[in-house]
Amino acid sequence: MPTNRPHLTDLRGMDAAQVAQLPADQLALLLDEVGEIKAEAKRLGDLLNDALHIRYGAAAAALRQATNRDTGRVRITDNGFDVVADLVKRVEWNQPLLADAVTTIRGWGESAEDYVTTEIRVPESRYTAWPPRLRALFEPARTVAPGRPSYAFERRNA
Repeated sequence: MPTNRPHLTDLRGMDAAQVAQLPADQLALLLDEVGEIKAEAKRLGDLLNDALHIRYGAAAAALRQATNRDTGRVRITDNGFDVVADLVKRVEWNQPLLADAVTTIRGWGESAEDYVTTEIRVPESRYTAWPPRLRALFEPARTVAPGRPSYAFERRNA
């Protein structure tokens, strides 16, 4: 049974102004379709990545170990292909211990800024809970910019 409902493939020949003219129920269906495609693409990408790790992970780990590395990029030759296996290094720092180290460096009479950078962050939820006097102190250092807009549809209960 044919319908007049557009599908994502129909959008290829439309511009944003034309799509914006579609009824809200059709926009909601299109947005749902995009969500399903993204979820399926992520699932398939994860599956493929897991398969590649099963196939090449041990060889990549052995090549890294041979060069006394736990992470990094190695190349594996497989049937005429160079497979580049990359294992990134994710470093996290314990903030209170870093603060102690900075205090120690300063205690030695050295400039901690020669060794570390410091970034002070203010969670927005805390800022909005502060009293006006404290907010006024920080206001000159605060810039607010809009993020990327996003939209969702929710069915209304009739």
